[in-house]
Amino acid sequence: MPTRAWFPTFIYSEPLRPGSAARFNVGLADECRRLRDYDDAGRRWSAKNYQGGYTSYASMNELHRFSSTFAGLERQLNRHVRTFAGQLEFDLKGREIGLTDLWVNIMPETAAHSGHIHPLSFISGTYYVVTPRGCPGLKFEDPRLERFMAAPPRRLDARPGHRPHITYPAKAGNVILFESWLRHEVAANRVASERISISFNYNWR
Repeated sequence: MPTRAWFPTFIYSEPLRPGSAARFNVGLADECRRLRDYDDAGRRWSAKNYQGGYTSYASMNELHRFSSTFAGLERQLNRHVRTFAGQLEFDLKGREIGLTDLWVNIMPETAAHSGHIHPLSFISGTYYVVTPRGCPGLKFEDPRLERFMAAPPRRLDARPGHRPHITYPAKAGNVILFESWLRHEVAANRVASERISISFNYNWR
């Protein structure tokens, strides 16, 4: 073919475990809410930096080291991250991948998460615990967007791979993985119920 695709961007989306994760998520959601009640420092940080919502990102971001519930989540995430790293064809030089950070995000109505990346890691992701109908998904940005310069806009019927943004719906029980340099955001929650997710970073060592 005269035209070929190069430098692809991969995003991984799969259920965390075979069958339903509903029972697992009930306990996980309960622990996330109890963490919010306990985490005074996290609530204070969130009031300034995550308005309307709660995140343990700046206060308790290694939950897998202190909670058997989150350690259980880590064990299940590891399988997916190893699969994704293999699909990306990384040469890990015989080293292991490891979870470095894991934190809770609770988004009530109006809470949003602006565009950002995850420095100092190579694979990042989100696991969905509670996703009320109509809550926002995870929106990814074409990493070349700032270099488009004088390019015309894409047609409305352009293939998904040619669009400047793509949104993966939030679905309880699903894990989404992406390379940490990929910019992403979550639009404001427009429903009255809380959206609960757990974000994390992996490194290789």
